[in-house]
Amino acid sequence: MRTVTVFNGDWLFEGKDEVCLPHTAVELPFSYFDEKVYQREFKYEKIFWMQSEWIGKEISVLFEAVMSNAKVFLNGEFIGGHKDGYTPFEIRLTAHLENGHNKLTVIIDGSENPNIPPFGGRIDYLTFAGIYRDVFLKVTEPLSIGLYKVETLDAMAASKSVAVTIEIDNPRNHNVLGQFYAEITDLSGDVLAEKSLLVDSKEISFILDNLINLDLWDIQNPVLYTLRLRLDTDSGRDTVTTHFGFRTAEFTPDGFFLNGREVKIRGLNRHQSYPYSGYALGKNAQERDAEILKNDLKLNLVRTSHYPQSKWFLDHCDRIGLLVFEEIPGWQHIGEDDWKTETIENVGRMIRRDWNHPSIILWGVRINESNDDDALYAQTNRVAHELDPTRQTAGVRYISESNMLEDVYTMNDFILGDFENGGNRPRTALRSQKEITGLNNSVPYLVTEFNGHMFPTKSTDQEQRQAEHVIRHLEVLDAAYGDDNISGAIGWCAFDYNTHKDFGSGDRICHHGVMDMFREPKFAAYAYASQCEPSDEIILKPVTFWARGERNIGGVLPLIVLTNCEEIELQYGDHKPKMIKPDRERFPNLPNAPVIIDRRHFSEDELGLWGMKWEDAVFTGYIDGKPAIEQRFTSEPVPTVLEVKADMAEIDLKSVVRVIVRVLDQAGNKLPFFPEPVTIDVSGAGRRIGPRVVPLRAGSTGFWVQSEDNGLIKLSVSHDRLGTVDQKIQVRLGVDNEPS
Repeated sequence: MRTVTVFNGDWLFEGKDEVCLPHTAVELPFSYFDEKVYQREFKYEKIFWMQSEWIGKEISVLFEAVMSNAKVFLNGEFIGGHKDGYTPFEIRLTAHLENGHNKLTVIIDGSENPNIPPFGGRIDYLTFAGIYRDVFLKVTEPLSIGLYKVETLDAMAASKSVAVTIEIDNPRNHNVLGQFYAEITDLSGDVLAEKSLLVDSKEISFILDNLINLDLWDIQNPVLYTLRLRLDTDSGRDTVTTHFGFRTAEFTPDGFFLNGREVKIRGLNRHQSYPYSGYALGKNAQERDAEILKNDLKLNLVRTSHYPQSKWFLDHCDRIGLLVFEEIPGWQHIGEDDWKTETIENVGRMIRRDWNHPSIILWGVRINESNDDDALYAQTNRVAHELDPTRQTAGVRYISESNMLEDVYTMNDFILGDFENGGNRPRTALRSQKEITGLNNSVPYLVTEFNGHMFPTKSTDQEQRQAEHVIRHLEVLDAAYGDDNISGAIGWCAFDYNTHKDFGSGDRICHHGVMDMFREPKFAAYAYASQCEPSDEIILKPVTFWARGERNIGGVLPLIVLTNCEEIELQYGDHKPKMIKPDRERFPNLPNAPVIIDRRHFSEDELGLWGMKWEDAVFTGYIDGKPAIEQRFTSEPVPTVLEVKADMAEIDLKSVVRVIVRVLDQAGNKLPFFPEPVTIDVSGAGRRIGPRVVPLRAGSTGFWVQSEDNGLIKLSVSHDRLGTVDQKIQVRLGVDNEPS
């Protein structure tokens, strides 16, 4: 019987520190650091004991990802390696195990090796170093289930089918003979279909058909089904389980269609990095990012820029209904022949790992923003289509009239422009696809990046810059919604991230996100969130710090309110309130246009009164003629509340949880210019990731807590003026995370 157990604990790092995986080789400062500190070799070692029940079994170690160029030794003997820093690899231990204790050694190299994608040129992100994803110990029978693929056939038909292909792992070259069983169940465990067949070869293919009364996987209703596979041979039994969904996904010249229904893509790009720990945060952090993208930002798609990301992240995208455009590692640079060979291999590794995810609708088979290389990209497309004919391919470029070898023409369309004081001058936010492609006919077309480096915006930037940041995102979204030949637009990007000195601000941070590195929203986050239906969540976010001196000259106007309400009432001091509708003239295509309060809504006499004396304000959003949501601002804010919020009150052993710290005024709003430090203490069953004393940035900061034992984790956050807030997080009794 197969067992897969967590192998994350009790690793010796660099011969001196006991660490738990996932692990970053160097815990970095928040900003202003030299990335060369991790660009060298590091050693991880783990002692484990040969178990009597392993005799006659196959033993291997599964590494979800290592950055990078891993070399694995058992008892001093080299037994395998893996160059790619983003996909999993399995190392067989069986023939090398000794009775008693065994020492597993992993040498990793954090340097930017020019023979391994994405390295060789300059890249606008950091790759860090370490065994940064989970490691598992796998024990199976000599004959076991290897790679398996699930393809849903006739998804839109009343009677559906599932095609399954399985490879048998047979490292000892035994005769393959046994019985194979498969069953499909729904979430309640009811069996929907089953099959039994004789196995006499190393590959099995079969179809489970006549599946009726099944639901489709959709972004609003992401229904998953379970496939259980079992192999019985003379050597024993092996069982695996996977999840899948029925859906169709097609990019056409007329847009993107999910299950036959047109869906305008509204997405953001995601880097998988975090403050201090780089890539090395596990399951909870990965799942939380997916939830932030889907539930907080109200996106329907994420692009995994610019590499395959955690299976925990992708599994959760399946569960919550977040579409995924996944791509291979790379950024602009194409290397020599060995590098290209590795790139082609990366396509295969990515697809074989992830082909069962219903959330993935597009394979990125071109190095992001690279020049044309028809020979290389003919190969990457060929590999993708051979391995997975059910999904389309894409290749992200930023050069016009690039050769289209992929199924979908994907383009990073960056624009310039300004948001002038009080101005309502419309701008063309996106070029037409024919201008980009140089083709006379329309093709499947998707905008994969916009804004980003054209207008980096810090959480602490002046209000007017943040307002322009908002407008730039809104204008591109509006243009995408208004063009039937564009499937949608994916903004750059979701979260700020650390980067090389050649990019970003002097602090080594790219402030391109609509959220900061702690996943705290900037105003532009609400440009996306406000596009949801009020039945999902009612959004009301005035783009203001509500301080008279924030604006050039001063005053209230112009003022953007990001909302999905039908009308906004602004009560300013004792003045007569203003009722203002969304600006459909400027944003005719958005699902929910912003309210823009400006001179159009005031007489000359009123303009002389509003803003000369700073007053309290109340914004009220109306739906169906009734008040639905309210936000208050005080004209004299003072620090009132030290708020400490953990994403979860209970977490698993050896997992992480994010904690956000905010200083709020008496109206409950964050104080954006409050820079004073807080002191963070963590005790009990967990440890703090990052420094103990940190400044607030734009009124908030964050940190992650790692659970290290069963029991309670105690948090204590202190501020000189606001006192101390204590919280507790319960670590659930049980074992570490196991693979899904």
